[in-house]
Amino acid sequence: MKISKEEVLHVANLAHLEFDEAEIDRFSEQVGKILEYVDALNQVDTTGIKPTSHAIFLTNAFREDVPKAHLDRQVGLANAPEQEDGCFLTPRVIG
Repeated sequence: MKISKEEVLHVANLAHLEFDEAEIDRFSEQVGKILEYVDALNQVDTTGIKPTSHAIFLTNAFREDVPKAHLDRQVGLANAPEQEDGCFLTPRVIG
């Protein structure tokens, strides 16, 4: 499946990206190859194959939420680069 330069430019515009002519040609070719591969995968007979969301079976390893004693403030602040009045002191993020 071929993707046109106009389609590459349209998607780039939506993503607020700017490309020169060489990059547009390269992306058009690369995305075209990806779409050809996906089309080839669509030709595979998957009759009787159960749909999956992962290639391997995954199980969440959640633990029970058991209340425990909290960390002592001084222990928690022991490795803090800076602290003030028993709190972490961080650089200002918003002016």
